[in-house]
Amino acid sequence: MQQLSVVILAAGKGKRMVSDLPKVLHTVGGKPLLGHVLATASGLEAATRIVVYGHGGEAVKTACAGEAGVIWVEQAEQLGTGHAMAQALPLLDDAGVVLVLYGDVPLTRPETLRPLVDAARRGRLALLTVELTDPAGYGRIVRDDTGQVRRIVEEKDATPAERALSEVNTGILAAPAAKLRGWVAGLGNDNAQGEYYLTDAVALAVRDDVPVEPFAVADLAEVRGVNDRRQLAELERCYQGRQAEALMRGGATLLDPARVDVRGAVATGRDVVIDANVVFEGAVRLGDRVRIGPFCVLRDAIIGDDVEVLSHCWIEGAEVGAGAQIGPFARLRPETQLAAGVHIGNFVETKKTRIGPGSKVNHLTYLGDAEIGTRVNVGAGTITCNYDGANKHKTLIGDDAFIGSNSSLVAPVRIGQGATVGAGSSVSRDVPDGSLCLTRAPRKDVANWRRPVKPKKG
Repeated sequence: MQQLSVVILAAGKGKRMVSDLPKVLHTVGGKPLLGHVLATASGLEAATRIVVYGHGGEAVKTACAGEAGVIWVEQAEQLGTGHAMAQALPLLDDAGVVLVLYGDVPLTRPETLRPLVDAARRGRLALLTVELTDPAGYGRIVRDDTGQVRRIVEEKDATPAERALSEVNTGILAAPAAKLRGWVAGLGNDNAQGEYYLTDAVALAVRDDVPVEPFAVADLAEVRGVNDRRQLAELERCYQGRQAEALMRGGATLLDPARVDVRGAVATGRDVVIDANVVFEGAVRLGDRVRIGPFCVLRDAIIGDDVEVLSHCWIEGAEVGAGAQIGPFARLRPETQLAAGVHIGNFVETKKTRIGPGSKVNHLTYLGDAEIGTRVNVGAGTITCNYDGANKHKTLIGDDAFIGSNSSLVAPVRIGQGATVGAGSSVSRDVPDGSLCLTRAPRKDVANWRRPVKPKKG
């Protein structure tokens, strides 16, 4: 089988974005536009992925540094799509086929493009086209009386009759590499823009009696590009609609599909319920019967079966065991590990902390760099004082310990198994198993105490 090379044209400046960021690095679903296109090329099992870059080239290359095997080619002057394609031609194998994609068209599916690649392998020039009710701004597909594609005309060069055509060019095409090389070499710039149009290769293919095979795309979102912030926002909603549909097909209930955002990958178990205004980032896994309340953010998290996350929680880099209850208004920071049945309540923050089965941290508490055993109760207002200004230290709390409200545990410190820390204590030494620790100052009452008052004016 002829090998596939994918050439991604990504050299545009994106002036209408009004941004210092190169256009192809603006994001949809938390991923750069170009990242989506590179993923599509990988989905087609392309042997070679070539990105033709220009504006902000170093930033583009840096942002995509994790994409192994990408070949970068600079287009120093932006003289049109044909000129951009010419920069990539020296890297192509004439025995293979080429698919041309665009770095600002992120939502094209691999399955939409495979028929084009197959047609190119049969020696044809394949085009992806779309019917638009308002084709303004697009190049029109011009056919002859028999319905065969003859050429593509850009709007600025079109006659009134050609402007009335509704079938337009998406710019996406596939062709045998050797033939495309010859057509690009024959391109001219005698047009209103003074640019070299890759679309003029269609007329050259017709001249050479190479069949031109159009493929119509049904979903307009697959071929929509980004030129300004409004179009970026529209594509974001298209993308999120796809993600919501996939979650629901997988068995999740979305109480409002229009108000759930996926900026990564989410795997769900059975009978998951997700409320409105929930954001998923990175890799998130939800077990069976998980319930996520409204206004939550989950990033790189693993949530076990039967967990309930109440509203306004932020969970990042954490693992939550089965049957736990989180929130509302809780924050689980990276390296938090909660065992089965743990309760984390309102305004509780954890960081790099392991909490054993059945333990409860219900109110207004910070636990950092801690290991907490089973069936521990941590009272409201408790903090682990884990940072001494230079280093982090650990707090260890044994099974069945009870930490009274408003306690400060000054690490490094160990609270023994079954020990009790009285409310308001500041603990800086280890507490033995089964003992009671009290560090409150003795109570003092002053009789007939009068508060100071301000002197009367004038």
